[in-house]
Amino acid sequence: MVQPPSFSDLQPAGSASATTLATQPSGMSSLAADFPGEQGRLFIVATPIGNRDDLSPRARRILEGCDLVLAEDTRRLFALLRDLGLHVARVMSFHDHNEQEKEPEILNLLRKGASIALVSDAGTPLMADPGFRLVCSCRRQGIPVHPVPGPSAPVTALSAAGIAPLPYTFLGFLPRDTAGRSRLFATFAAVPTTLVFFERKDRLQQSLREALTRLGPRPVAVCRELTKIHEEFLLFSLDDPTGWPDDLLGEVTVVIGPGSGPQRTEEEDVLKLIAAANPDKKPKEVVRDLVSQVNGWTSKELYALLTRTKSRG
Repeated sequence: MVQPPSFSDLQPAGSASATTLATQPSGMSSLAADFPGEQGRLFIVATPIGNRDDLSPRARRILEGCDLVLAEDTRRLFALLRDLGLHVARVMSFHDHNEQEKEPEILNLLRKGASIALVSDAGTPLMADPGFRLVCSCRRQGIPVHPVPGPSAPVTALSAAGIAPLPYTFLGFLPRDTAGRSRLFATFAAVPTTLVFFERKDRLQQSLREALTRLGPRPVAVCRELTKIHEEFLLFSLDDPTGWPDDLLGEVTVVIGPGSGPQRTEEEDVLKLIAAANPDKKPKEVVRDLVSQVNGWTSKELYALLTRTKSRG
């Protein structure tokens, strides 16, 4: 039976931070029916985004059967375990700021045969949450990685928003700066895809303004409190600011439908911008400026057009 070594922040489920939870022995044997053998395994376990009843029976069994659970926020995990009466062997903090530091220890445990579950604050791990680096390392080293599917905020929002669900592009959290958000939206201006992203309430209206500028009129759904008792889908059009919500709590999931047609800036208009650009600037600097001024053009396309223009003299 694998016994994880001691870590400074490795918490038994019955520690002071989770006094209502009882520890239990390492549980690889309880997973033997699903995954026979002694090889270490990493499980990517989806947890509820709101309604606690959405945790699947399989996810419960995996969490209770693993030697260690990696949690983005241990306090949230302990709250979930208490609410559902779950008992896990050990818990360790694992987030964006310590992922690189903890990876060697975790890989060492896996190589020795430990079964480890990774959970995020809510929903499916790696979808705008830490863990990608660890999964890649496991794949490179031949350590099995098993998804344990379940709740996912982007898919949940798409399923009930009434906006074309396919094809869609999940953008995660938008860039914090205005220029970054504007460039991101411009990239998809001419792409017929539904966009899904997470946003904070204090940046929502600014993001919607930038989306309108780069994407044009499109249907929007702002989805809040998904799967909870006060779940709400706010439906409106980007070109109708009167429908934009301005008093929301926390983070929301936003769905923006595809455009009705290509929104790409005409080449003639791009050439005018190139002609008006500062001649002292380097080509890469000019392209960087152009990206924020046009729609539907990639940096590579703009650089090629700029090069052709310069060569013609």
